[in-house]
Amino acid sequence: MKIIYSNGNVEECPKGEELSVLRHSAAHIMAQAIKHLYPEARFAYGPATETGFYYDVDLGDRKLTDEDLAAIEKEMKKIVKANIPFKPYLCSHAEAIEKMEQAGEKYKVEHIGDLPDDVRISFFEQGDYTDMCTGPHICYTKALKAFKIMGQSGAYWKNDNKNKMLTRIKGIAFATQEELEDHLKLLEEAERRDHRKIGREMDLFMFRDEAPGFPFYLPNGMVLKNILIGYWRAIHGREGYVEVSTPLIMNRKLWETSGHWDHYKDNMYSTVIDDDDYCIKPMNCPGGVLVYKNKPHSYRELPMRVGEIGLVHRHELRGALHGLFRVRCFNQDDAHIFMRREQITDEIMGVVHLINEVYNKFGFKYSVELSTRPEDSMGSDEDWEAATNGLKNALEKLNMPYTINEGDGAFYGPKIDFHLEDSLGRTWQCGTIQLDFQMPLNFELEYVDEHGEKQRPIMIHRVCFGSIERFIGIITEHYAGKFPAWLSPVQAKVLLVSEKSAEYGEEVFAALKKAGIRCEMDSRNEKIGYMIREAQSVDRIPYMLIIGQKEIEEKTVSVRSRDTNKTETMSLDEFIEKLRKESEIF
Repeated sequence: MKIIYSNGNVEECPKGEELSVLRHSAAHIMAQAIKHLYPEARFAYGPATETGFYYDVDLGDRKLTDEDLAAIEKEMKKIVKANIPFKPYLCSHAEAIEKMEQAGEKYKVEHIGDLPDDVRISFFEQGDYTDMCTGPHICYTKALKAFKIMGQSGAYWKNDNKNKMLTRIKGIAFATQEELEDHLKLLEEAERRDHRKIGREMDLFMFRDEAPGFPFYLPNGMVLKNILIGYWRAIHGREGYVEVSTPLIMNRKLWETSGHWDHYKDNMYSTVIDDDDYCIKPMNCPGGVLVYKNKPHSYRELPMRVGEIGLVHRHELRGALHGLFRVRCFNQDDAHIFMRREQITDEIMGVVHLINEVYNKFGFKYSVELSTRPEDSMGSDEDWEAATNGLKNALEKLNMPYTINEGDGAFYGPKIDFHLEDSLGRTWQCGTIQLDFQMPLNFELEYVDEHGEKQRPIMIHRVCFGSIERFIGIITEHYAGKFPAWLSPVQAKVLLVSEKSAEYGEEVFAALKKAGIRCEMDSRNEKIGYMIREAQSVDRIPYMLIIGQKEIEEKTVSVRSRDTNKTETMSLDEFIEKLRKESEIF
């Protein structure tokens, strides 16, 4: 595919960049269509995204309808069919401002004003529409063959809630119509698996306007959450972790010492107690540090592995909230490891092995990313280099492939991020390992070495699930609510064919309860087919135990599997043993 650069050069598109150029060009074509339909529109940013494109637009008081979005797509198709060329040219800083002022594009003017005075500003013209852009672009609009407008949302100018709310019009674009249709099918499947929908159907969780971004766990959701926490406790106890709990609210001075107040205060909730400033914790780390500092330590105690499933609160913009994926309070499965320098590699390797075990348990593939020092950081160059090399050495010793994400580390240290791949091929950043030289320094943490000298420990921050809430959202969509038997809030449901089955059904139900199986019984006066479909498709229960006259006479149960749709007759003891084995966590 030929593309055109801002200097006018036409070249073959570099491999792997074709879709990005197509999608960026689609944003320009959409802007032209919008300008045709709404001449009063003023444009902000219009970049390519992972699967498509968007443009943030100021439409005044106008609210777009679905019919308006369809009209924009139709107009885009006209522009594509016209095969209009993209023509670049350059302007001086002053000329660019003048040009955008004349066009009434105030957002572009402001953007240009943020750029150095000596920079040359590039523009791309396509027919009657001109946009400020660095390019590159497709040479002609007809190269855009497969696209679709997908919807709209709100977006603050420059992502600042003090600025005006703009309309973000979003679309998708692919190289071929077949790829576009495949993606649309994927989106349909993702909608079917939406954890918010499944959460309502299965009584897992809910949200209320009285507490935006703060989830309510319903009975089944609480069971699921507790199973995850129980699994976490089991594997961490096995690996030598101890568990602690730290206060939800702590004095502001603590957060100043940790560095969170300077680097994170906009995301923190605060209050005043006894005329002093206090903060609701956005992270568990400083509390874990205070636990370590509670008493003197010897080198013989290290490594010291301290875990906490702590409730944390972070202020997220209301428009960014999204089910369990983006909330304002969540349980973080933190652990902090305090260690000597020579223990860094072994401890990191131990954490990687643990995280690998957890993700394999849920059937996730994953990739690994090493994030390096950000611009907004604290600490010396020497410490950052030592910390980064410590993470690299561990990954290389494990022969684990990884990519580098420059500048995306935490403000106190570099990190390893684990990106899960779900059953739809989507990726989620969950587990993380962060190496920290700074917080032990800030809090003056110490241990006594073998020579009786005081030394500074090194600290690892790490999570497996990340946020329990987010992880529940991920696995709900990963399994489409069909959780494996060990994880399912309800593992089995007793279904009565008729009232005559009630007595034996109660016996079966009681035996299941006694065996520790999470079960329910459906004794409604409904047809057995209806009860099976509901239990299987809505409640998504792994096993249905059907009790009819035959089962009463033979003292058996007919076990229908959710996953195979097959029914097998067995004794109750056989079923209990089968489910017991499926529920083992190790």
